[in-house]
Amino acid sequence: MTETAVTPEPFVPPTRFAVPGRIAVSNRAAAVWQTATLTEIRRETPHAATFRFAVPGWAGHLPGQHLMLRLIAQDGYLAQRHYSIASPPDDAGHIELTLDHVEGGEVSGWFHTVARPGDEVEVRGPLSGFFAWPGDRPALLIGAGSGVVPLMSMVRHHRARGLDVPLRLLVSARGPRELIYAEEYGEETTRVFTRSAPEGVPVGRVSAAHVAPLLAEAPPGGWEAYVCGSNGFAEHTSRLLVAAGQPVDRIRIERFG
Repeated sequence: MTETAVTPEPFVPPTRFAVPGRIAVSNRAAAVWQTATLTEIRRETPHAATFRFAVPGWAGHLPGQHLMLRLIAQDGYLAQRHYSIASPPDDAGHIELTLDHVEGGEVSGWFHTVARPGDEVEVRGPLSGFFAWPGDRPALLIGAGSGVVPLMSMVRHHRARGLDVPLRLLVSARGPRELIYAEEYGEETTRVFTRSAPEGVPVGRVSAAHVAPLLAEAPPGGWEAYVCGSNGFAEHTSRLLVAAGQPVDRIRIERFG
């Protein structure tokens, strides 16, 4: 008898919306395009940089939300992209975006090769409440590459407000040089390197050996898990979480690619 291999269906946790919690965000304001003036560019890795904008009319956001950014060329050509917000809500009048330089990318290419402080773009937001974390429940954050951007907004919010609610971050990068926000991580963070690592640090993708201990130390009531990264990373990590005992309906995923 010939056996046929069965490919498992992709793991897709059900969607449900986050409760805004203690940070008020205006849906009406989110529908209005605003001028954002670039004030600072900070290099994070050889291929990623943080762009800081002054947006005087910004109505605030929840950690984990994103915005729509619009570029209009002199000839009228228009390009729009969604980007996660890296800054915490308390950074009044300013927002920060951390962008990878995507090969052939119109908008990311402009930011990394043309943009200078003083340049203006248009932004609208904040958008989406599903991936938001207002700081009112224990959070387990897992990200890879630039997927750490919305998670860093949560970490910064946790620190800025001095929250005592438990928070843990598991972040994956190809190597130390590709680790975005490398200088900001503290005791809450577990680092995983997939291609190169400091001497004595094992190399490999996120595994059950990384996830299981975090689930084992879950506070009473458990974690709200937030996963952000590529499609493959999101599916792989979600399966690890479920296998370690994380309820499916308490996994929120934001994926790209």
